Order: sequence, then structure tokens, then C-alpha cells
Amino acid sequence: MAVLAAALISFAPPVLADNTLDVIAQFEIQSPEPSTSGYIFTRMGVAETLTNADPAGTLTQGLATEWAASEDGLTWTFTLRDGVLFHDGAAMTANAVANALTIARAKPGPLAKTPVTGIEAGDGAVVITLSEPFAALPAYLAHYSAQILAPAAYAADGAGVEVIGTGPYRITDLAPPLSLKAEAFSNYWGSEPHVPKVSYAAVSRVETRALMAESGEADFVFGLDPASVARLAMLEAATVHSVAIPRTLLMKVNASQSALSEPEARAALSLAIDREGIAKAVLRYPEGATQLFPPSVGDWHNENLPPLAYDPAEAKELLLGLGWTAGSDGILTRDGGRFALTLTTYPDRPELPLVAAVLEQQFRAIGIELTIDTTNSSEITSRHALGSLDLGLVARNFGLIPNPVGTVLSDYAPTGDWGAMGWQNDEIVELARAVGRGDGGDAERSRIAEILQTELPIIPIAWYRQTLAVAKGVEGTVIDPWERTFGLQNMKLAQ
Repeated sequence: MAVLAAALISFAPPVLADNTLDVIAQFEIQSPEPSTSGYIFTRMGVAETLTNADPAGTLTQGLATEWAASEDGLTWTFTLRDGVLFHDGAAMTANAVANALTIARAKPGPLAKTPVTGIEAGDGAVVITLSEPFAALPAYLAHYSAQILAPAAYAADGAGVEVIGTGPYRITDLAPPLSLKAEAFSNYWGSEPHVPKVSYAAVSRVETRALMAESGEADFVFGLDPASVARLAMLEAATVHSVAIPRTLLMKVNASQSALSEPEARAALSLAIDREGIAKAVLRYPEGATQLFPPSVGDWHNENLPPLAYDPAEAKELLLGLGWTAGSDGILTRDGGRFALTLTTYPDRPELPLVAAVLEQQFRAIGIELTIDTTNSSEITSRHALGSLDLGLVARNFGLIPNPVGTVLSDYAPTGDWGAMGWQNDEIVELARAVGRGDGGDAERSRIAEILQTELPIIPIAWYRQTLAVAKGVEGTVIDPWERTFGLQNMKLAQ
């Protein structure tokens, strides 16, 4: 990876010289398979979904122009856009859309967790039947794994073997895991892109990505660390953009672990965290998280919740009340065991190891020994499944589905591998399912937030801001807070 990055820096042509907008981010392209790498294809404008979302999270038209549910809520009809062609020249028909969604539903992903019982082609529409009402279905169809590809994009077993989408850009070269190239699709149903060519390269090291933005060797650089942002903001080579997004930096807790099984113990961990200090000194954000759901997720943010506090003295009192006493080295012990935990995190998001290092100090201040294991992000879910995870420091996205109920259902109803661990709450299951059906509203959302704030199966730390750098010669940048698109088709290259 380092060799690739060095080559990109050393031999890349001057910015904009080849009418190509070069995108750099940390995400590797695993394969042409939508369920694993689809988020890159939608962000790059290659593939599209039936529904979209505007910056406020409101669903908008995509490849479907309208949708409606039957009176009993068990049948949804999605009217398809006319005149859409796939990149191989084939027409986007109802049969092709039904085929893509049927394949997506059979793979791990949000659609597989919905009460869908059938997907059929209709007259210029796709008809989806359900076993029970599910009002959030249109939002689920905005997820990247539900992107619509041509029948020729799939092998006989449904595996994605080629990315043949409907977007404004058509792939001309795909070289997993590191890169792709694409050109404007002349038969695109929407507005023609201003930039004729785009490219994507996966560069794992944040320092290298920042250098490429600073030196002008890349036009659009995603996933910068706070230090790089501060430096780039003072330079002329690029413009730094930042926006609040529906993502929370949080610590998932193994509530079945003996030291963490009591709510008071989890509350102590929370009280030991100086969120304001982490936000301002480490992340360069204006504030820390006061609850799980950030203001950017609208109705899910409960303004009436007492905010999460920083009080190490109270944290010590709670642990003392649970029978923990300080040993000779200051680390708490109980029944002959030390209060020692392993915090697992990953470097894909460069801020996570930095925050982990601060947490180590803050937990030691209340007598908890923390060992940091920085590894692949897949280890979070793997250790969750094995029950061997103590703590996991992660960035949880509430915008993968433009309705946070999708993430809530996945993480807590019942618990999923990116959410709570060793913790179950039957009330949340019923509340989340009611919201998903459409017969739950503000009261149910507020109660879900309240339960999570009280029992702390996960511990929020900060609300994210998405920050990226764009070359000075690029105009028309708009950051999508839902992280569905880079917006490349709307950008222009200054002449």
C-alpha cells in the first residue's frame, strides 16, 4: 500500500491536466460485489438506488419516481423511471430491477433483515410484498447494497462479477483492491456530468492522503485526521470542507463481562470520559456527544435527556459501591481480580487510535487498566461473535439507511455485532419494531434514547464531522452528510 501511495505521489500528472478528477480515500475495493464494496460504487456515481436522500435525510427520487403502500401496509409499489439505460446499453426494466433486489435480499445486509416476502416485476414498477407492515422500506432501498445493476453484472449464483450500473459515470477500469477509473456515461438519464473522467484510489495511510492533498497530487481527499485538517486549512493548495454527519464515535461494551455487567460499572466508565476535552483537543470538534443520537438525525435526538457528564469522582464512588478497591498500583481489584480490560479499535479512521490513547489515561485515573489493541475493523464483529470483546471503539453510522431506525433495529432489536453486546432489552425491541412498522413516533424514539442513555450498553463519546480537502481548481463541492455520494457529477474543473 505504501509503495502504491508513493507511486501516486511521485508520478501522478498535474492536477486537472487530464480532465480527470482524482479521488483518494481509505476504503479498499474488495470486489465488484455490491454487498461488500457497493458504497464505493454509489459514492463514485457509478451505481444508483431506487430512492435517495437529501441533506436533511428526507427521501427523494432515485431510479424510482414514486412509491406507495397498500392500505394494509403489506404491499409496496415503486414506479420506475422511464428511459434509463445500464452502462452496457440494456434498458432498465422492471424485471432487471426485481432481479437486482432479489439478489440483494439473499445476501447479508439490511434488506435481508426486512419482512419482505416477495419482489415481483409489474408494469413499469416493482411490487414488494411484506409479512407485516414496514414503513421504513423505502429508506432501506436507499442503502448501497440495494443498488440496481444490470442482469449481466451477476454470475449464475448471484455473485457480483461486474459493475454495470445506471449512474452518471461508467467504469472503464476496475482493479481491486486499490483503484478504479470511470468516464461520463453519454446515455445517462440525468444531467450530464461536468467532469469527463474520474478515478479512485485507496490509500490507507492518513499521512499520505494528507500529503497528496497538500502537494496538489489529488483533487478530492477523504478521511483526514484532525492534525492534517488544521495544517491544510492554512494552505492554498486545497479547500477544507466540514459538515456534521449522522455518525457517532462510541464505545461498545460487553455487558456480559463480569466487570461490566452492572449498569453502575458502565456508568462509571462513561463518567470517566472527558468528552469535551477529547472533542476539542483530539478531534478539533466544537463539542462532545451528550447522547447517542446526534442532532443531525432529527427526531431521534432527544433534547430532554440529561447530558452525559464527566465526573471522575462520582465514577470512583460508583465502583467503590460495587466492591472494587484500589490495589498497590492504583488499579482496582475485586474478588482477587483486577479491573483490566482490552479496548479493540482500528486505524481505518485515524482518529480512533488517538481517542483510544486518551481513554487509556482517563480510565487509569479511576483505577481501570486499559490495553489497546489496534487491528482490522473486522475484529470488532469477529470478537463480538466469539464473545471475546471487552470494549470496542467504533464509528457507528446512522446514515447508511436514511432512517436511523434501520441501525437501531440492527444494533439493539435484537443486538447486532456493531451495537450492544451481552445486553438485551425487550422494551427497545418492541419500540424499534413499532417505529419500523410506522405506528411508533416521537414518544417511542424518545424512550429508546432514554433506555440507551440509562443502561449504557454502548457509551457515546463524540458526534462526527465529515472533513475532506478539495483542490482549489475544483468547483461545486457539496458534502453529503449521509455519505451516499461524493457529488462528483456536479463538480466542475476551473479552466
